Amino acid sequence: MFDHISIGVKNIERSGAFYDAALGALGYERLSSFGNTVGYGAEKPAFWVMEAEHPVPADRESGLHFCFTATSEEAVNSFYAAGLANGGEDNGPPGVRPEYSQFYYAAFVIDPDGYRLEAFFRKPE
Repeated sequence: MFDHISIGVKNIERSGAFYDAALGALGYERLSSFGNTVGYGAEKPAFWVMEAEHPVPADRESGLHFCFTATSEEAVNSFYAAGLANGGEDNGPPGVRPEYSQFYYAAFVIDPDGYRLEAFFRKPE
């Protein structure tokens, strides 16, 4: 459905370091970088991060979050660890989420600007 998504951040260097680590743990990489904008993806940039004068204010109760696909439980674990080690905040440690499904393995991190992020792996049935 989506070709890409972009978010505004206060400091592109800080956010770039965070997303390089957190998304890198999932196998995504920085594929584009120009000015105060970086783009991440596997084959083409699909998640854009740009320094903005007026980023959307963080609101943990808004329901907004971004969920990234992981290839394994280990990748979810690495995403979580890398996110926390690079300025992110815990929003739910790695594990099965039985409220979603017995096959739903995920971790939740809040980025340095307050965006809620998730890494998800569907365990084999």
